[in-house]
Amino acid sequence: MYEHQTYSAILTRMLAQVPDTEDKREGSIIHDALAPAAAELAQAYISLDEALRLGLGDTSSGEYLDRRGSEVGVERKQASKAQRKGLFWDAAGKAFDVPLGSRYSCDSLTFVVTSRISAGQFALECEAPGEGGNRALGKLLPISYVAGLARAELTDVLLAGEDREKDEQLRERILQKVRQPATSGNASHYIQWATSVTGVGAAKVTEQWNGPGTVKVSIVDTDREPASPALVEAAADYIETVRPVCVAVTVVSATGLSVNVAATIVLATGYTLQAVQDAFHTALADYLRGVAFAATYVSYAKIGTLLLGTDGVLDYTALSVNGGTANVVLADNQVPVAGSVELGV
Repeated sequence: MYEHQTYSAILTRMLAQVPDTEDKREGSIIHDALAPAAAELAQAYISLDEALRLGLGDTSSGEYLDRRGSEVGVERKQASKAQRKGLFWDAAGKAFDVPLGSRYSCDSLTFVVTSRISAGQFALECEAPGEGGNRALGKLLPISYVAGLARAELTDVLLAGEDREKDEQLRERILQKVRQPATSGNASHYIQWATSVTGVGAAKVTEQWNGPGTVKVSIVDTDREPASPALVEAAADYIETVRPVCVAVTVVSATGLSVNVAATIVLATGYTLQAVQDAFHTALADYLRGVAFAATYVSYAKIGTLLLGTDGVLDYTALSVNGGTANVVLADNQVPVAGSVELGV
């Protein structure tokens, strides 16, 4: 708004107020007296512009976006800890039960046993919050001696850990609440309840899906991919505490539909086919995340545009999406996920 209020523009206006009979050239007394004031005013306008940006929901960030969210009852999701599965064996190779609360290390992270799943299988929680706990895999080493334990491995992700919610995700929830008010258990209310659960990236509501008084809430994770069973359970448990008493709510994960792309490209000089393929796969995944629960099809034309806009691609032919040359229609409970990308030259 104040981008035109530069030091030069302000100084020019100030000098214009001085009679032309006075010496206003650079280095003159009047010029040197006005220049510091013009510099300070220019800085004030920069601060005003920043204050305006931080005060509006669609451009705010950081602490000020948190404050905007607090005004409408939307709080930033804090980092959560990954829940993982651990397998344990004794020296004879038989399933071995370890003590609850025992701690183990893997890839410089520490995990603590929280509950028993079955013989030799336990749920573990990463002590460090964030997505890092999702990536550790392989051998578990006990931090304290566990009598009888011979081998342990960290395997499945039961509930993914999440980093602190990013500004864009928080902004989306704030604007959704303001633009689509939630009242008396309407569809927007269920979306807000579902997306307030850590790990849920988006939700879709189907009213009266199984007769009067029934609601189905389909969810995806923060990567806009099908939710894990543990995340579905967490969302269902929370919605059960806030739903209207007369409604039966079913929470399910969306079904993923792989989007596979193949094409022949004209490769620019200095680029490798693998680098171009990786860059396009990233762009494709970003586009598909934006489509989840927001569109009823994946656009064939949009994918062509993404391919042509990928660095290193001069042109393309024989583009196919899921084996065809048309839009890919999404079923009611489907979200697209990036599948294979096969580019040739």
